[in-house]
Amino acid sequence: MNAIYLHRQHQIKQQLKLQQIDNLLVFGFENIRYLSGFSGNAAYLLITSTSNYLITDYRYYERAKSEAHHCEVICRDRDTQTLGECIKGLLPSGLTGFDAAYITVPVWQEIHSQLQHVQITPIQGLIEAQRAIKDEWEINSIKKAAAIADIALADMLKLVSLGVTEKELATELDYKMKKLGSDGVSFDTILLFAKRSALPHGKPGDTKLNHQDLVLIDFGAVVNGYRSDMTRTFVFGEPTKQQQHMYDTVLCAQQAALANVKQGVSCHHLNHCSEEVLFAEGYQDYAGKGLGHGLGLFLHEVPFINSKTDYTLRAGNIITIEPGVYLPDLGGVRIEDDILVTESGFEYLTHAPKSFVLPS
Repeated sequence: MNAIYLHRQHQIKQQLKLQQIDNLLVFGFENIRYLSGFSGNAAYLLITSTSNYLITDYRYYERAKSEAHHCEVICRDRDTQTLGECIKGLLPSGLTGFDAAYITVPVWQEIHSQLQHVQITPIQGLIEAQRAIKDEWEINSIKKAAAIADIALADMLKLVSLGVTEKELATELDYKMKKLGSDGVSFDTILLFAKRSALPHGKPGDTKLNHQDLVLIDFGAVVNGYRSDMTRTFVFGEPTKQQQHMYDTVLCAQQAALANVKQGVSCHHLNHCSEEVLFAEGYQDYAGKGLGHGLGLFLHEVPFINSKTDYTLRAGNIITIEPGVYLPDLGGVRIEDDILVTESGFEYLTHAPKSFVLPS
């Protein structure tokens, strides 16, 4: 593990050097974890050309010392020293960047008041761009999370029965993932029946399952902080012609996009491949916006797959491909898989079957 974090720190320092930035203040917890290995919060990371400082307090000091790699851990006394004063005492001269997306205005104002002697500039997306290309350890963590989700779904589907509620099944699914070793849930599980399945990010409730209801399940597990994200849609019993048409169309849209995945392909091209199928079948007014997203320490991270993103896929990207259609009076269908982009194509990380019909 030491070598992994040393390599990441070296890479980010090289990027800083190219931009003629001398120091970097890191505030985002996921970015701190990526660069140091520390998995808690209430921490701040200062990277200089020669040193790395992880600033925390007594609550996390011992944990930080055991988790953080190639960092000097600083225990700040919050009663006697402000965060700005602590940073001031450690910060060398030169241009200092900071990841502005992860800090509140009041906290930044306090820090900045102590750094009048330093030239400061906001940095957007520098660490996230590096995180978009996953190393072997990250890939294996997401594979493990996806495998947990596959097994948990198969186990939970055995409990599907007439009259069961959305909330009951969602609770069982979350429990099974944790029992199988997940650190938690990747996000609040989405599990919806019938016309409620047309809510792309609806919350499970007390709705009971009836014959011919659509069942949309979007969920994920977490291993080492890395997330999986999978969606499957089912029908409880024999589908109607319209339900079957929706499902077949969405599956074809996903396959059309997947057929074009490989290093060098643009995200907006993948989005176009999927939309062509959905629009040709009359779902242009009911299709979800965007086809997918990167996956890692964040649930949604670079690259984003939509009509506007010109990001070109690279080997090592882990992305979701998740077309969907949502008809308010009938329900929704979404099919989502996690994949690893390779030079010549892709590798599935999620392997749950895509059978549509659940026997009633």
